[in-house]
Amino acid sequence: MQSERPPSGLIGSVQRALRVLEVVAEAGDGVTAKAVARRTGFKLSTTYHLLNTLVHEGYLVRLGNARGFGLGYQLPRLSNRLISELSITPGISQTLRELHARARAAMYYAVIRDDELVVAEVADSEQHRRAQPLDLGFHESAHATSFGKVLLAAMSPAARRRYLSGAGLPRLTERTITRLPDLDDELADIRQTGIAKEVEEFQPGLACLSVPVRNAGGRVVGALALSTPTSDFDARRRLLESIIKRGGEELSRILP
Repeated sequence: MQSERPPSGLIGSVQRALRVLEVVAEAGDGVTAKAVARRTGFKLSTTYHLLNTLVHEGYLVRLGNARGFGLGYQLPRLSNRLISELSITPGISQTLRELHARARAAMYYAVIRDDELVVAEVADSEQHRRAQPLDLGFHESAHATSFGKVLLAAMSPAARRRYLSGAGLPRLTERTITRLPDLDDELADIRQTGIAKEVEEFQPGLACLSVPVRNAGGRVVGALALSTPTSDFDARRRLLESIIKRGGEELSRILP
């Protein structure tokens, strides 16, 4: 997928500060300023200024005994606010973890937020990992993911046209649907059967299933999905379909 040209007016110092924050998050507690400078490619003096600013604002902390830096206590506040905006309740998180254990597959809860596909919650483990990366070009891949197809199928024709006019139908793999009539046919099948499937349309070697999640009024407000290696999918497909369908019903009962 071709990268887009960055928009004008970006503030370099803010980008550098965010990069420092990402490096500390990736490294874990105790990363030194020298290590951050090495991983970012920034001058050590610049790195110290950025680290000190992030510590002052509460997004990082300076650990005792010269152990370096770690994530600060402002971050959970931001995370909790985003979780609230996406309507992720403790019940949804717990149900996803239980389904992950049952299915032995990574589980996802996705929503449409302001015409953008968002993976709001994931349950996975070392043995059954999530698809990687989940954030690269995701606004352009609803047509290639099972949960994206569920959410597209639930949109009105006008909303779907508006979404696809911006996102398009880019080819991600050799099996990605790139023709609108083909996608329309598949979305009609999803509305009829209540389940979406994709095999190697988003990533080679990956298969996914998804079902709609409805609120108390019956409106589709999200999608529950699972992913598993294609080598495992055919042998367990019937079991996985049963688990995902029951999981969609369980999540729908939780939502107001």
